[in-house]
Amino acid sequence: KKMAFATHDDIVAYIQSKAGGEEQALSLETAKKLDQEDDVCRRELFCIPVSEPSDPKSPPSLYMCGNSLGLQPRSARTYVLEEMDRWALGGVRGHFEGEGRHWAKIDDYVQAPTASIVGALPHEVCVMNSLTVNLHLLFVPFYHPTPERYKIIMEARAFPSDRYLVESQVRFHGFNPDDAIVLLEPRPGEACLDDEEVLAAVDCHGGAAALVFLPGVHYYTGQALDVAAVARRARDKGCRVGFDLAHAAGNLELRLHDWDVDFASWCSYKYLNAGPGGIAGAFIHERHHADPSLRRWAGWWGHDPSTRFDMTQPYSPDVGARGFQLSNPPILQTVSLLASLEIFGQVGMAAVRRKSLLLTGYLLLLLDRRLGPHVRVITPREPARRGAQLSLIVDRPVKPVFEALAAAGVVCDMREPDVIRVAPAPLYNTFEEVHRLVELLVPLLP
Repeated sequence: KKMAFATHDDIVAYIQSKAGGEEQALSLETAKKLDQEDDVCRRELFCIPVSEPSDPKSPPSLYMCGNSLGLQPRSARTYVLEEMDRWALGGVRGHFEGEGRHWAKIDDYVQAPTASIVGALPHEVCVMNSLTVNLHLLFVPFYHPTPERYKIIMEARAFPSDRYLVESQVRFHGFNPDDAIVLLEPRPGEACLDDEEVLAAVDCHGGAAALVFLPGVHYYTGQALDVAAVARRARDKGCRVGFDLAHAAGNLELRLHDWDVDFASWCSYKYLNAGPGGIAGAFIHERHHADPSLRRWAGWWGHDPSTRFDMTQPYSPDVGARGFQLSNPPILQTVSLLASLEIFGQVGMAAVRRKSLLLTGYLLLLLDRRLGPHVRVITPREPARRGAQLSLIVDRPVKPVFEALAAAGVVCDMREPDVIRVAPAPLYNTFEEVHRLVELLVPLLP
């Protein structure tokens, strides 16, 4: 049985045991040894970007940006070209005829694998639209403000699209955002929300709140919130609870069904590697599926598939989350997602998560020992409170440091005002790459 990591010290002790000592843990040889024992990495199944895109023969980049855009599975090109050929040779007949994936049932291929990623039952998930579109659609059944309960509890520093979403929903229902939105702030001088203060805010405002809406992982700090605890507390206070899992799906080991989350949505182009603008996913807990009072905006792809093409009236929704779909899924996006889900299926989210904790723990160890006071990591050090992303603040203007890393072939990203986000992805990043990243940082921060 593989060792679990409750604390950062557990990870450091594990790495040092593999290295044979404290100092040896910092060596390139230790990174290589960790890679040799790694049974998660599927690097050969992905296209690794080159350091200079205008020169296809340039060396591979050091790609640490899966939190923004995951890498292309090699099979994605094959799957997309198969559908292009099916379209070219068969035209409309590709919906029902011939060998291969029939377009009329394309979401069947990704439903169960998607459910396994987020810890759901298959009928609790569907793929559709993009993230913010899905969240707007999910607010229809789950945000029912009344004069007594109309507030939405969310974080003050949410990704802008979430803030725009909530403000527009509140206004749509006739309320003032300044009054109807409860904004959770970190403590003064801290970057991350305190988990207990989040729960205390739900206790304080829950009686007037219709909805608690939070991220699974914060896009800027990399903090992983305690989804299970928030969901429990929100339900205890009579609130509906939903999550934006853009930075959590394919990153954390989720249990949406067991945690009794009401709804969630996520994009698929980050850790799920489905390509730019990839199709998003949605979750609706099964306890809502038989509720005839649940409001929804309807479209033909949410209709019962057994009669969908009969063009019947009235509307009869499909069972579960797929009853909330509007239009048929885009075929090329869906098969791109399928290519990545198949790789996740080879490994499993538990193994992906364990390696992720080792990668970020190793990076923290190297940053602590090699760069000391020059780098401050604002991402929580506790393993359960972080995902694959570490957010770094350096002790000098950040832009020259970021540009020097880019010139050296590192692909990460910078977020205003002062953070470099680095996200080693377990399926294609290596411990040797983590070691190399720190070696490149050391001369930039003398």
